[in-house]
Amino acid sequence: MPWVFVLIWSTGFVVARLAMPHAPPLSFLCVRYALSVLCFALWMKLARVAWPPRAQWRPLAISGMLMHAGYLGGVWSAVKAGMGAGTVALLVGLQPVLTAIWISITASAEHRVTPRQWLGLALGLGGLALVVWRKLGVGEVTPANLALAVGALLAITVGTLYQKRHVRVADVRAASALQLAAALLVSLPFALLEAEPMRWHPDLITALAWSVLALTLGGSSLLYLLIQRGAATQVTSLLYLVPPCTAAMAWALFGEAFTPLMMVGMALTAIGVALVLRDGR
Repeated sequence: MPWVFVLIWSTGFVVARLAMPHAPPLSFLCVRYALSVLCFALWMKLARVAWPPRAQWRPLAISGMLMHAGYLGGVWSAVKAGMGAGTVALLVGLQPVLTAIWISITASAEHRVTPRQWLGLALGLGGLALVVWRKLGVGEVTPANLALAVGALLAITVGTLYQKRHVRVADVRAASALQLAAALLVSLPFALLEAEPMRWHPDLITALAWSVLALTLGGSSLLYLLIQRGAATQVTSLLYLVPPCTAAMAWALFGEAFTPLMMVGMALTAIGVALVLRDGR
């Protein structure tokens, strides 16, 4: 399941490349959230899945606002505002380090990050930097798009930790539907302020279909399950693998450069993640 999640999640930047020229970010995400809620609701009805207890609606809504509206909204808006995808990937790639620092400060001694896991986190971050280094000059970094990217990083980090601590185990379809509904409610007022219209180009339709069916119904559901079943450091360390996989996909689909240095970085990242996961077992 973790490797399927990484492969699906890695397509996010590919989808952004297809969709961004034809739609404003928040409007696209709102359509994505609405269609995803509809799909989950239909799936629940066919499978006769019950909604979680009312006491869990608030924690699910908060985690959904952070992990969907905050993270996706920040990333897509930063790219739209001119920041290069490589720069965004590197900033968001700091999430495992932030998660590990927080756990080391707050957790009990037996649950803190071990020296081997710290080594794995460091190797993963170094490998990630090698993969995206050549892309750091693409796109001008401004205070506005930097704030959006950092906001996305904080949102996915806090959302992961919050969900692990406060959200009880529930059917992933019902939980995801509530999370996405909350993300839609938060994002919609900002989407209405966007002046750019959505132009229904075939690339936009393809990106929207993949975002709903693969990224949300598949990737987001797997992330929910992974957070519930695994330690936070182990789960977030998997996100180190996303930018290298994205670089490989961009090379295969769009002919973007994939240099030997980037291959070394991809290998280092995989070794780092293996160290974190192995130590966790």
